[in-house]
Amino acid sequence: MESNGTVGNHGLEGDPDLQFLLVGGKLIKIRSSSWKKNRFFKLQEDCKTLWYESHKTFRRKQTFSIDDIDSVRKGRQSEGLNKHTLSSVEDQCFSIIFKGSKKNLDLMAADKDEAKQWVNGLDKIMSNMNNLSRQQKSEHWIINCMRKADKNDDNKMTLKELKHFLRQVNIEVDDTYAAEIFKKCDESNSGSLEGPEIKHFYDLLTYREEIDVIFGQSAQTEGQMSASDLHNFLLNEQREPVSMEDTLKLIEKYEVDETAKQKKCMTKDGFLMYMHQEEGSILNPAHKQVYQDMHQPLNHYYISSSHNTYLMADQLKGPSSTEAYIKALMKSCRCVELDCWDGANGEPVIYHGYTLTSKVLFRDVIKAIKDFAFKTSDYPVILSLENHCTVDQQKLMAHYLISILGDELVSKPLGYDMPTNFPSPEELKRKFLIKGKRLNKLDAALNNNSFIEEDTVSEEDEAADCKESDQNAKSKKSKIKLAKELSDIVIYCKSVHFSGFEHAKEMQAFYEMSSFKESKASKLAETSATAYIHHNMDKLSRIYPAGSRTDSSNYNPVPMWNAGCQIVALNFQTPSKEMHINQGRFLPNGSCGYVLKPEFQRSLSSQFDPCALSEGPWLKKKTFNVMVISAQQLPKLNKDKQKSIVDPLVRVELYGVPADNASKETHYIDNNGFNPMWNEKFVFDVNVPELAILRFVVEDYDSTSQNDLIGQYCLPLTSVQNGYRHIPLLTKRGDVICSAGLFVHLMLIDAR
Repeated sequence: MESNGTVGNHGLEGDPDLQFLLVGGKLIKIRSSSWKKNRFFKLQEDCKTLWYESHKTFRRKQTFSIDDIDSVRKGRQSEGLNKHTLSSVEDQCFSIIFKGSKKNLDLMAADKDEAKQWVNGLDKIMSNMNNLSRQQKSEHWIINCMRKADKNDDNKMTLKELKHFLRQVNIEVDDTYAAEIFKKCDESNSGSLEGPEIKHFYDLLTYREEIDVIFGQSAQTEGQMSASDLHNFLLNEQREPVSMEDTLKLIEKYEVDETAKQKKCMTKDGFLMYMHQEEGSILNPAHKQVYQDMHQPLNHYYISSSHNTYLMADQLKGPSSTEAYIKALMKSCRCVELDCWDGANGEPVIYHGYTLTSKVLFRDVIKAIKDFAFKTSDYPVILSLENHCTVDQQKLMAHYLISILGDELVSKPLGYDMPTNFPSPEELKRKFLIKGKRLNKLDAALNNNSFIEEDTVSEEDEAADCKESDQNAKSKKSKIKLAKELSDIVIYCKSVHFSGFEHAKEMQAFYEMSSFKESKASKLAETSATAYIHHNMDKLSRIYPAGSRTDSSNYNPVPMWNAGCQIVALNFQTPSKEMHINQGRFLPNGSCGYVLKPEFQRSLSSQFDPCALSEGPWLKKKTFNVMVISAQQLPKLNKDKQKSIVDPLVRVELYGVPADNASKETHYIDNNGFNPMWNEKFVFDVNVPELAILRFVVEDYDSTSQNDLIGQYCLPLTSVQNGYRHIPLLTKRGDVICSAGLFVHLMLIDAR
């Protein structure tokens, strides 16, 4: 099979950084202060795989795909490099951060120029791969598989290699069918395929019957779509209010045949290109940017929030790490938690109290937060402090917060007058808010006449929650002395105990907020939803998982959002259905970590109750028709087993108010992960579309045990595009599975 260094890297040919990577070079791999080894690294000719020598006896060389890389960090920006190298080599260091749970690769180049070339080269290849369309991605995926199947590297494929290839691409074919495809393609009767025969074979393999049918129904002009045909398709099938001018732009953008383009027509190839782009995706492209009003008070938004952010695994003995904060912030999490305890040498530390989880320095965490808070979103980050420190270490905490965060820390109310409401996310761009206890009212921050030095406050002790039963709830509030320095930088998020909605309404200021354990919040959301929604119209509420969840599992966030709660904190480190729903909820609005609540959760006259629906502006009854048509290139789950082909099924789930919760699934298809076809139709009745979240799940059917997850995708129903749509698939951890996808037809219409 032909190999060149530009597969999937169009536009990078001759690039000096790319050439540098293809030649390769020595880097020092760093694991600890004493483990620093020279290793040779080089980019493979396919420009998609990095090779490096390994000195483990059972594997002399090792490779990983560029697709597996989440990001490349320049300098000593990983926990390992920070700990095990000196600041003098800052410019020579870089880290390769992987998707999922694979450990970072910490590296040091010979000098700063080489380090720069490695980082620039890798960044260029990654952004090039991300910019490839789904169609191009699936092409290079197939070419790559063909190359792997060409066992003897003779650029020809025998029937045996062909069968191996089919298994690679997740298709089980019986011998007669394999021989049939082979015979059809082997026009030269040579017993192997080469050149154009392989291309023919590839075309047979990538044929999309369902796209053919859709194209055939709309193309009224000699096997092509005229601009008028395409315009009708967009209006009637895709339900998009497009002009003829928009239609011509699509032809200009996606048509691959120049002659057709000149005639203002679209061929089947051009149509397939369009269907695979963001215009053909399920997610409304307008929602990929920040499109909501960001000038409302802060408490009018759902805020993407993490619980026990410092943990990488479970709550009892897992590692604590600055890396966990970086990962959460890079996913646009906007509220992180810091459990602060007295550490050795007078230095406060963060860990899960009363357990064996490892400890990380408070100072290091604040530095990491400062460096990574605004990489993916400019909107404010709330630091939720659970404070168990003595006064001296609290003073040091305040010192670190003020000196490290600098002007970005909100240390007094915005403006000159005592505020009566929260500032907006827009006004708080690139700012940090501290959530914690405060010794006095906020007006003291404006008067500068407070003489309180320190005093005793009760600290809600979530950590104790996991070692004591609920009957013992009283003892979970430990009394601590609070340092004035730490108290003074708590401005808009003062933690107070919740004593009921009436008490809060009469006695609490807008900036005084409560934290609710999931069971308490769940009960309130069920029995007093309207009161809870009104409470959240002028105050913030934070919800956190029960301490009994020692495995870091998660609760369902949807009922909390239904009750208007903003800070619904989940264990970001745990891949789970609940985290998929959270990722879906915050996918639109530019994935900025803030989503504006519906009007009926912000309007004082609202009597909305999600558990007892009555007439009101929230009731917008819809019928949602979903046709699950097909899937493409579903990954094999057990890559070690030669014969393992998936038996896929698709489940469509809806989460929202209790009346809207529903789940429907297709039959499973035997032994086909490459192009399974279902053509199954489902109908959902939706009462409150503004609170509904849609989830697609693809599973590998197993009659003897629980089905395995192949991929999933989640988004709010209000961000769904009607018509024929492609859906990308994500892993359990939320990373995109290259080239895999679902193809569906969707129609959300007013109920009759």
